[in-house]
Amino acid sequence: MIIISDKNIKSLKIKKQIKKIINKEKLHKKNIIIVVGGDGFMLQTLKKNKYSNKLFYGVNSGNYGFLMNKFSKNLIQNIKKSKMISISPLEMTVFFKNKSKKCIAINEVSILRQSRQAANLTIKNNKKFVIKKLVSDGVLVSTPAGSTAYNLSVHGPILNLNSKKISIAPISAFRPRRWTGKIVGDKSKIVINNLNYLKRPVSAVADNVEVRNAKKIIIKVQDKIKFNLLYDKSKDLQKKIQLEQIRKETI
Repeated sequence: MIIISDKNIKSLKIKKQIKKIINKEKLHKKNIIIVVGGDGFMLQTLKKNKYSNKLFYGVNSGNYGFLMNKFSKNLIQNIKKSKMISISPLEMTVFFKNKSKKCIAINEVSILRQSRQAANLTIKNNKKFVIKKLVSDGVLVSTPAGSTAYNLSVHGPILNLNSKKISIAPISAFRPRRWTGKIVGDKSKIVINNLNYLKRPVSAVADNVEVRNAKKIIIKVQDKIKFNLLYDKSKDLQKKIQLEQIRKETI
């Protein structure tokens, strides 16, 4: 069993406690990686191990920790009884200048304006137009796992993990002002073109990896990659998504 932690004081303290628990219980499963940190650190760890067949059990030391579990002294029993969820990331291919770059996104791909001027975008699903011209601050393409993150903040739909769908949601749409986005199947190939990349530059961001001055972005689900996440039986990822659907915010 491997323990990986973020470098902040809280994460290192929890890592030390987990080591004591594992040594006491004498549980040494080689196929499990315990990840101590927040959601961002979990995303980084998954991407570094994208071709691994390991099981990832997250222990939260951050804020909300949507992808993580709560630290408990019953850690070993929780792992033994945990439920596995498999998710596939989005693959983003960005064309900029005379180059191209591929990145994966577990939560979402964000297309964001770089200047004071709104972006002018066209969006296709395969060869069919989703929208011919979107004037906005950008657009966001989200997986079901990421649908309660940035996607929800821009009023995108919450998707069940087994929905086999992805969400396309505008960010501050100006024209058409009332376009709320679209839900498409996970076999879709989404093609986003910047209609005026010289005057109205945009960046493409896969979770936290940014490519600036994007001319064209192709997004699809990369089903050849599977991330196997372990969750405590009482609070698995699907239940967390369902709770977000009924959560009421206080101001």
